[in-house]
Amino acid sequence: MSPLLLLFILFSAIPLVELWLLFQLSGWFGFWTTIGLVLGTGFIGAALARWQGWQVMQRVQMEMRQGMLPAGALGDGALILVAGVLLITPGVLTDLAGLSLLIPPIRSLVKRAVGWWWAHNVRTETVNYWQTQAGPQANPFQQNTAHDRIIDVQVISSEVVEDP
Repeated sequence: MSPLLLLFILFSAIPLVELWLLFQLSGWFGFWTTIGLVLGTGFIGAALARWQGWQVMQRVQMEMRQGMLPAGALGDGALILVAGVLLITPGVLTDLAGLSLLIPPIRSLVKRAVGWWWAHNVRTETVNYWQTQAGPQANPFQQNTAHDRIIDVQVISSEVVEDP
């Protein structure tokens, strides 16, 4: 799917579908009931997002105190943030999507799907700026010593250079 088509769907088609659904709900349940439903889901969702965000923050702090990388907790936090944004957007579909991201098993499935997509579509490389730009002693924050260790190395490309 092209990025332009995706942006068109996000900014045009979804709001139109949301508006149509709000009109349909208003016809079935009445105007004030529909407004109450949208406001109620927003209020309940905001309270859930705040509570779960606090729990995730506690988990991040605990994992960091234990010396662990809190990658899973940070992923949960990011999805809770997305859920909050979806919940403050007026509409039925966005509220359902936001509320579903606040359910831990669904959030876990979404994290797995995003991780799979990331692994298959994003290429990451690590480059030590200080080593490649100006030599080993150029980093003003760290002095390289004989005690420095290389943890993991991957050769991306190599070439033979002969001295003149």
